[in-house]
Amino acid sequence: MTTITPPPSRIYLLRHAKSGWAEPGQRDFDRVLDNQGFAEAEIVADKAADRNYRPDLVISSTAVRCRQTAEAIRRAISEAIEPLFIDELYNGSLGTYLSVLSGQKDSRSVMLIGHNPTMEELLEALIGPDQMVAAIPGGYPPAGLAVLDYRSLTPGSEAVWALTDFLTA
Repeated sequence: MTTITPPPSRIYLLRHAKSGWAEPGQRDFDRVLDNQGFAEAEIVADKAADRNYRPDLVISSTAVRCRQTAEAIRRAISEAIEPLFIDELYNGSLGTYLSVLSGQKDSRSVMLIGHNPTMEELLEALIGPDQMVAAIPGGYPPAGLAVLDYRSLTPGSEAVWALTDFLTA
């Protein structure tokens, strides 16, 4: 497993909601959420707000579908949240996602909104393949939100990232 030491002590990993296929001549980057995706984003954002999941910082890919997912989070959780958009998260590697998270030393909790397969690779790197498969046996779904806390699983043991919750639409 990969180690990112706090802060942050809570990480939210949100895969963008379902998007439509690219129109002829449209770049993948510009794909928008489809009707199902808009509904998924709103449902997951509302569930997160209901559970009082309120990140100090929201970081998102600049791809349109991620921006739209981030907007649903902002509306449901706090209008005051201004997401930070990072170009490198679009088509970013696992190393890029880890680097972005590791650099957030001023926030106790961070939400990262990005893409598969990197989101799934990141979750597996942080909690291990066995826990990931147990939590999401069918793979990381669109609008899936993993909530991870840095904690000791047993008294006296070394602290690790533990999956606290996994929300879907």
